[in-house]
Amino acid sequence: MNTNTTDDAFKNAMARFTNGVTAVTTADNGAPAGLIATSVCSLSADPPTVIVCVNKHASSHDAILRSRFFAVNLLAADQKDVAQRFASAKGAARFDPAQWTVGKTGAPILTGSVVSLDCNVIATHNGYSHTIFVGEITASITHPNASANCLLWHQRNFAAAAVAAA
Repeated sequence: MNTNTTDDAFKNAMARFTNGVTAVTTADNGAPAGLIATSVCSLSADPPTVIVCVNKHASSHDAILRSRFFAVNLLAADQKDVAQRFASAKGAARFDPAQWTVGKTGAPILTGSVVSLDCNVIATHNGYSHTIFVGEITASITHPNASANCLLWHQRNFAAAAVAAA
């Protein structure tokens, strides 16, 4: 049993959690901005809200603060290329115009994602190295042609869910 509490031990422990891969997007002075995040969860059904934790050094952090809106796009299992483009490109180059539309708030919505949640920021909280954004959902978009399976992140690699036989 390892009871280490170092930074590396924490990161290794968190890598054991499996999470859906999301593209959190906004628009900043008319230009799309976004990042890949796995720190997303539901907060409340009334009102419908989600929490997104964004590193204060992320390039899109301040854009979300300025715009006061964001979308959470849950990537489908076949959209690993979107996550890879977000990792390798900067700014608007992360967005292939053929794959994105504009949501009710103005945030980019990924066509073909499992679901997109279009949100207004209703609160922010200090989360040490991160800002915790609370978003009230203004629209929940389920894409009819999307894969039912989402892209997962586990042990620092992309993964797919195994469907158990009934």
